[in-house]
Amino acid sequence: MDGIHRSPKDDHGATVLSPALLNEEHVADIVERLNAVSLRTAVDVLSRLPDERAVEVLDQPELDAAAELVAALPADRAAHLLAGMSADRTAEVFRDLEEPVRSQLMQRLDLVTKSEVQQLLAYPPRTAGALMTTEFVSVPAGWTVAQTLDHIRHVERTRETVYAIYVLDPATSALVQTVTLRRLITGEPDASILTAAPPRKPVTVSGLMDQEEVARLFTKYDLLAVPVVDAADRVLGIVTVDDVIDAIVEEGTEDVQKLGGMEALDEPYMQIGFLDMIRKRAGWLCALFISEMLTASAMQHFADELEKAIVLTLFIPLIMSSGGNSGSQATSLLIRAIALREVRLRDWWRVALRELPTGIMLGSILGALGVARIAAWQLIGIYDYGPHWMLIAATVGVGLIGIVTFGSLSGSMLPFLLKRLGFDPASASAPFVATLVDVTGLVIYFSVALIFLRGTLL
Repeated sequence: MDGIHRSPKDDHGATVLSPALLNEEHVADIVERLNAVSLRTAVDVLSRLPDERAVEVLDQPELDAAAELVAALPADRAAHLLAGMSADRTAEVFRDLEEPVRSQLMQRLDLVTKSEVQQLLAYPPRTAGALMTTEFVSVPAGWTVAQTLDHIRHVERTRETVYAIYVLDPATSALVQTVTLRRLITGEPDASILTAAPPRKPVTVSGLMDQEEVARLFTKYDLLAVPVVDAADRVLGIVTVDDVIDAIVEEGTEDVQKLGGMEALDEPYMQIGFLDMIRKRAGWLCALFISEMLTASAMQHFADELEKAIVLTLFIPLIMSSGGNSGSQATSLLIRAIALREVRLRDWWRVALRELPTGIMLGSILGALGVARIAAWQLIGIYDYGPHWMLIAATVGVGLIGIVTFGSLSGSMLPFLLKRLGFDPASASAPFVATLVDVTGLVIYFSVALIFLRGTLL
């Protein structure tokens, strides 16, 4: 035996998920199995799992159809499970619920859970407030280490994490310090909890801070959790590292999809509807197609030159692809650098000075390869480019230098332009840059050809 548990099959060959067997599995494995079956089957399994286990399953961000599952459950059981989940996850499910189910379930929640969820739903998506949970450990500044440890033992099961303890001013409830569990358990029991606090101001964020900026702070300060505070430094909630990882994956997925020349998907690929898929992809494809019409216009403008020197058309695909590739490289590098705060808007001129010699060098390398290829084919006898083949080679070589340089510059500057205009730099997709460089590449190529071939082929 391979040691892997295999689910039984029914008479039709469909997988049968036994709640009794699933209850023995890791919650991540249960989520994976529920994601692979129909909604009806998943609801049936979830309804028969023990409450504590069902709450664990719904608490997992990896569960694809949490809102649909909750909506399909009996209202009383759904409200009971939602109340048992972490506040931030409950709020996330409510964001995906549709009316009237959303309002009906909200009314069935207990007052404490309802208040917490409504507080979280008040924050815009993709902000620290939307990510945070209100389940954290806080103690007054006058407590001792022993009192704090005893408090953690009593509340541990109802808190998102106990790795960080937030010390508050007894009078104003303002955040005084953050103490890690590691420092706490090594402190003297009778000593003040503040003796276990680090000698520096705690890192905090506002509820409206963008989730990408929150993720950057986690990386910068090596955090496991960060408190979200209001203007008076009162702790509203905390953002934990697992929530940040989910946000990073979400942002990365969205950026990759935009780089591919489409709108970001709101749902997993296998769950998005056909019409939604068409809507997400058709708009960009149409925009790119219309942009490519400029390429046809450029070729029409140089129709006379093409008639006189048909040989120039042989290298158009080579020219266009090289410029687009260099532009896409630069765009991808700069989008990521901007996202990681490695460069800022004010650094555009430094990037331009960096990409200019880079583009010239890359273009020279490709130009040398193009010249070598033409010379080899001519001298070996594979293809005869005519008596002016050396001028043709020079046209291709110099054209590649100009086109690759322009591609690198335009590809690196476009994310800055979009950022300056208030758009997501990831919207500077690789197909968009390639289309832009295609048009200008043809103009550069034929302009170089007019210089080198005037009086001979042109």
